[in-house]
Formats: sequence, structure tokens, C-alpha cells
Amino acid sequence: MGDMILSAAQKALRVNLNANIYGSFAEIGAGQETVRHFFRAGGASGTIAKAMSAYDKDFSDAIYGFETDGRYVTESRLRKMLGHEYKLLEDRLSREKHPSKCYFAFANTVATINFAKTFKGHGWIGIRFQTMPGQAPNEVLIHVRLHENDAKHQQETIGTLGVNLIYGVNFLHKDPKELLKSLYDGIDRSAIEIDLVNFSGPDFEKVDNRLMSLQLIKNGYTDAVIFGPEGKNLLPAELLYKKNILAMRGSFRPVTKVNMDMIKKGYEKFIESKRVDKEKLVVLFEITLNNLLSDGDLDEQDFIDRAEILCSIGQTVLISNYQEYYKLVDYFSGYTKKRMGLIMGIPSLQEIFEEKYYRDLNGGILEAFGKIFSKDLVIYAYPFRKDNGQGVTTIKDVEMHPRFRPVFDYLFHNRRMRDIENFDPHILNIWSREILSKIRNGEEGWEEGLPTYVDTIIKEKGLFGFAQEPTEANPAL
Repeated sequence: MGDMILSAAQKALRVNLNANIYGSFAEIGAGQETVRHFFRAGGASGTIAKAMSAYDKDFSDAIYGFETDGRYVTESRLRKMLGHEYKLLEDRLSREKHPSKCYFAFANTVATINFAKTFKGHGWIGIRFQTMPGQAPNEVLIHVRLHENDAKHQQETIGTLGVNLIYGVNFLHKDPKELLKSLYDGIDRSAIEIDLVNFSGPDFEKVDNRLMSLQLIKNGYTDAVIFGPEGKNLLPAELLYKKNILAMRGSFRPVTKVNMDMIKKGYEKFIESKRVDKEKLVVLFEITLNNLLSDGDLDEQDFIDRAEILCSIGQTVLISNYQEYYKLVDYFSGYTKKRMGLIMGIPSLQEIFEEKYYRDLNGGILEAFGKIFSKDLVIYAYPFRKDNGQGVTTIKDVEMHPRFRPVFDYLFHNRRMRDIENFDPHILNIWSREILSKIRNGEEGWEEGLPTYVDTIIKEKGLFGFAQEPTEANPAL
């Protein structure tokens, strides 16, 4: 990409000079920041059908309908704005008069930093647009968290971001990854965080939104994204707010009977607690970015294979850039004060007590443990078969430097680390690595290590390099 990055003013002008791009702007919260660029660039009458800002709640409700929860910076509000404004374009503009115009409705609803600076602000930004006259529209929605310290800068950033989105969908829609990259043109990476994006519509039929959210992390736009069982990206703040969170980290390559036993038994122990409300509980399968980087490169197919299985067995997936557990706990505690649980195997617990992970912290391992255990958090440890095959390793077998032993003992005696005792002993010799190599090498018998249906999904969709060749009847099926 040797292209020069265009400024917001240049992008606005290029859109204005394109006679076929025509639509409405509706902006609530940060002022008329986006549309201002188009008015100032010149030639705006060829682009802007209408610009509005329904700041008063009663006016806004009269135009877009009520929000039952009384919140206005939401996806639901953004969708109502886009739907309403786009329909008006179709109703009020005659196609005879504008045969070659591609309509668009751009909207945002934003809360900028509050006066006391205790809340930084966030916003929803979206566009519904055509790439051909008369074609069904596409949509791109994004959610941003604002990190700048004063409202004026935040408003300017939202304005630039809006221009980048409008320009992007018109000139880069054939390459959604480039479109995503262009959203930060002229914006400092630290100014905003984009933690959700969803593409839909005829031009984006081949776009996998899970892959798009992976790009957000890969490009450093955010550190964590979440998608639900149907493959749609979810807003972390909405999903995790004031919830009990139970998370299990793994490579899930593929997900095995052991993973399912860990989550099931960990869940059973977690909900025994009076501090856990079953109705307000989120279970997350978490994969870290470094787990997805084989040989330093992102293997997108490998990621999609894992996502495909986890979604098809109804799981919610978190992809994070938090290699160290204390960062993950820190992230969760930004959304909830309620009890959290982490399920991990003994080898992962062992890693928590290794000093090398805490060299970048001034307070070393103690600082990390402060971050982890000052929160209401319990670790549920799943046993591991001993090398000699005699018995299993439990929390008591974790080795560490003698100086960490008092910390360890304190946590153990205060039940902040608990063994999962009712595990299934018959499955402890299942290793996803072995299953993966059997699948790839066309060997038999790998199905036995997987939960029900997972083998079927792998075969039907040809995941993890499974070659669909006619084989002898397999006794394992």
C-alpha cells in the first residue's frame, strides 16, 4: 500500500464530487461532527439530502421511537436511526429523478467524556448504503470506546472516524480488511478503541464477522472481542456488565471431551456459591491471540475452524490479547464486581507461579497477584495425569519458588484455588494435539476423544485439514 493517506477533508471532497453518492446524516451526542466535514469541503449539495441532530430526548423519541431501557447510546438506537432515515430517502426521493444515485444513511449516537472526567465515553456509529442504485442496502456498524481526555478532541475524532467510514464503504467495500484499516486514518491509535464491528448485506455475503473482529485485535484496535454462537460479534460491555463470569482458556484445536468436562464440572462448582447468580452468568471460551499466531503468522482458516466448532456447540467465544491471566482478570473487572471464575488445567496454574511472566511489572508477581486476587475471583483447577500414569496431579502438586509458597498457601486455604474433584478419569489421556495430527494424517479413531457432534461437524465442513475421502466403515462412528 504505497498510497498516500487522505485527510478527512480530502475524503469528504472526494465523496462530494461523486455525483452518485447521496444520503442523510443523523448524529446524536457529539454534535454534527461528521457532516461538518462534508459541508466544509464544498460541493455538499450533491451528497447531503438532509442533516439532523435530535438532541432533545422527546424530539428524538418522537422521530425514532422510545428506548424501553431509557438508554440512548445503544445498538438498538443506532439501528432505529439508520432504519428511519434510510426509509425516508426511499420514500421522499423519486427514482425517476435520481436514477443513478446510491443512497446512504449515516448515523451515530455518542456519549462524550463527562464533566468530572470519571467516564470517558463511547459511541455507536453506522451506515446503511447501496453500491448500486436500486440494490438492497448493506450495513456496517461499529462500536467505539473513547480514550481522549477532553470532549472537544473526542468530537473531532468522532467526526474524522465518521468521514473514514463513509469514504471506506464507498471506495473500499470490496476489501473489508482495508476498510477497517482506513478507519484510523488521521486518528491516533490511543484516541479510540474499536471493540466491535459487524458487516451485513449483499456486498458482504462472503464476510465472516468473526474474522473481522480478529482483525481488530491483530491491528491493535482493541485487546478483546467476543462473538456469540450464531457468529455475530457482541459488545463486551453489554454482555459482561454486572455479570458473574466463568472463563476457560484453551486452544480448542479441536475442542475435546476434556474441555467439555472442564467447563461442565467447573460450572457445577461455580454455581454452588451463594455469590453466583445462575441467571446472570456468562460462560466464555477464551483463546488468546498468541495461541492463534502459529509461526508468527495468523492462520485465519485455523481460527475459523476453531470458531466454527465452538459456535456450533452453542458457546460464546472471547479472543483476547491478554497472555497473562492478571490482564484478563483486570479486563473482566472493568465490567463487573461480581464473582468471577477461571477454569484451568494444572499446567496453566503452574505457569501462574512462574516469575518470568511478571518481569514487566514493578511489583513483580505480587503485583500480579494483587490484580488477580483483590477481585472476587476463584480458580478451578482440573487435574492432570501424572507422567508415570500413577494417579493425578492436583493443586497441591504445583511447584514454585519457596518464596511464593506463603502466597500460594494463603490462596489455597482461603479457597481462592479449588480442585475439580468430580472429573471423569477415563478421559485424562485425551490430547487435542494428538487428535489434530490424526485428523490431518487421515488416521482413524480420533472421533472418540471429541464431544458428540463435533466429529460430524469436522467431517461435514472439512475442518482442521480433514480430507473427505471415502474410507472403510469406521468402527468408531
